[in-house]
Amino acid sequence: MTVELLVVLPVVLIIALVAVNGLAFFGECAAFDRMARDAVRLCATSPGYGESLADSTAQVRSLLEEQLEADNLACEVSAERDVLGHGLFTLKLTYHPTLFGLGLRDELWGVALPALEHRKTFVVDTYKPGMLF
Repeated sequence: MTVELLVVLPVVLIIALVAVNGLAFFGECAAFDRMARDAVRLCATSPGYGESLADSTAQVRSLLEEQLEADNLACEVSAERDVLGHGLFTLKLTYHPTLFGLGLRDELWGVALPALEHRKTFVVDTYKPGMLF
């Protein structure tokens, strides 16, 4: 019975590691979706006088970085204008797996743990009073 335990234990630990990181990633994705929607709604829908799309992008990024709590999370924000003048915001969350929350690791027993990514895209009609496109 001890030999069977020694054979099965690494497999069970790897499955548990994948399950815990997967569930944590899905939870962070749900929170990121809510935070991203609110950040774009607050910072990008009606920019101040003289603010450009790059200024709105920087504000959205700083607001998201304030709200991300874990060390294994990183976010990127990019924006571009389409033909009609709408802002297309693309937000990316990068999740680095952990060893049951104990620290950041790139590999476990020789198996690489790749970073997981989640993207969210918003199209915003930025309202500027007195501006005509």
